[in-house]
Amino acid sequence: MTIESFRSVGSILLEPIVNVFHTHRVTANAVTVLSLIFALLSGICYYFSIGSSVTLFLALALAFLNALLDGADGLLARKAGSASRYGDFLDHVIDRYSDVLIFGGACLGGYVDATAGMMILTGVLLASYLGTQAQAVGVGRVYGGIMGRADRMAILIMASSLNIVYQPRLGLWGFSYSVLGWALIIIGVASHITALQRIWHTRNMLLEKEV
Repeated sequence: MTIESFRSVGSILLEPIVNVFHTHRVTANAVTVLSLIFALLSGICYYFSIGSSVTLFLALALAFLNALLDGADGLLARKAGSASRYGDFLDHVIDRYSDVLIFGGACLGGYVDATAGMMILTGVLLASYLGTQAQAVGVGRVYGGIMGRADRMAILIMASSLNIVYQPRLGLWGFSYSVLGWALIIIGVASHITALQRIWHTRNMLLEKEV
């Protein structure tokens, strides 16, 4: 993942936010749940955003807040000494709900057709599922691949920003989508590639353990 390699930089940038939460005794799990609320609101805004730059801006702003809190909850848990297996479990569950709400809202909102929307959501969920399933079979959590959650959120936010200032549809290979629509297609295809990469990595790790 491209953005995953900058995790240490992101941790530094999130430190002031984490300090505020820690000072006011906000728990990491509460931050995780708050991120879900932003995801829900973002998905609703994406659903109603076609033809409305204001609504699309709200959608991307809420998606950004979701991504921000998703990065802050783990740091807060470690800072407060409250990191737990349940907190990790809750974080992964809410991340998947957030993915469905945000990307589902954009897909159902009409930026792509139903077939493309199914491909996108399936890819997003499978890539994340395989990362945790690798952990379940004893390989450890797999974050590798070309499209992790941080990457797809960054692409979604950037494409949404571009779509606000440039709304015409772009035709390619017989298909016609807006900037955000094409970004969703890219996210979907890259997510499926990531799923295959994680399957291959997990296979190799398991075979090495059997030797």
